[in-house]
Amino acid sequence: MESTKPIKTIVCIPNLLIFIFLSIFIFSCDSPTENDPPKEVPHEERWGIYVLNLATEGVELITSSSSPFSFFRLSNKGEHFIFSRKFDSLNNENEEICIMDSEGNNFQRLTDNEYLDVYPAFSSQDTCIVFLSSWQETLNLDLYKMDVDGSNQRLFYDSGSHDADVHWMGDRITFTANSRIWTINSNGSDPVAVTDPPNAGEWGEAPYPYGDYDPRLSPVGSRIAFSRMVDASNPHGGYDIFLVSLDGTGVMNLTNSGYTQGVANWSHQGDRIVYQVSAIGTQGKYDIYMINSDGSNIQNITPDYFPNDFLCHSPAFSMDDTKIYFVGEWWE
Repeated sequence: MESTKPIKTIVCIPNLLIFIFLSIFIFSCDSPTENDPPKEVPHEERWGIYVLNLATEGVELITSSSSPFSFFRLSNKGEHFIFSRKFDSLNNENEEICIMDSEGNNFQRLTDNEYLDVYPAFSSQDTCIVFLSSWQETLNLDLYKMDVDGSNQRLFYDSGSHDADVHWMGDRITFTANSRIWTINSNGSDPVAVTDPPNAGEWGEAPYPYGDYDPRLSPVGSRIAFSRMVDASNPHGGYDIFLVSLDGTGVMNLTNSGYTQGVANWSHQGDRIVYQVSAIGTQGKYDIYMINSDGSNIQNITPDYFPNDFLCHSPAFSMDDTKIYFVGEWWE
């Protein structure tokens, strides 16, 4: 009888060690590590500028506001955010161009007038800003310029119609006019219509007519990514992402989904494009998508833990292309 006790003890000790080892292993698998993304999005006021880490899916809140950060852009050197914001009331004439550093500090209002000022874009060296304003009596938006501190505001180009969607890279500026993509030299010379989409200017049920919108020049300025309206019967508008060379050749259809998608931005390496999908059919989304610049590997990169009432706007790559800056809106 006495000899059985050591035998039972010898058998039990390995079993106990196995149990302890398995418990530690299971606990370590279930426990969060330092590299795990947070399980909820930081939330202060209704609007915020956020940054998403592509590797970890972690998201950080940089700054927050009760009013929108509209037409949000990151400067080419990654040091500043620029956007428009309405002051005092929701009237269009109270929307002004604003700037802050990329840490969310040193907010400055650059325009202060009785006109609609929107869609700012930095020059390649971040020393000058082109933007859209309705200073003219026609109330059409035209292209204006100013220094990065808001001084020296002046008319840059008036196409004679409503201009929109401006972007600047190198010595060329691209914009939308008459439902087509145009380019112009940064000194105001040589305006050229780059695209001629089918049914341009024809209206359907969508907020805008058939045409091409939201052009973005590639980092070396040789190609333009843009959105083309392909279905105006959709109340949100069905758009696909296209590419085109500066001379209007080599038109390439990157997506064929017809989602309500656009506001495409290039990676700094020029190999990827990030954009927002605001609706699929009649269902609102506001998710962040990414695609290779050859049209391959399209994916929704919006983390699964983002709540349904958190909308993502205006995504843009960080300087090293490892993160995505975007405007987040908590839908009320």
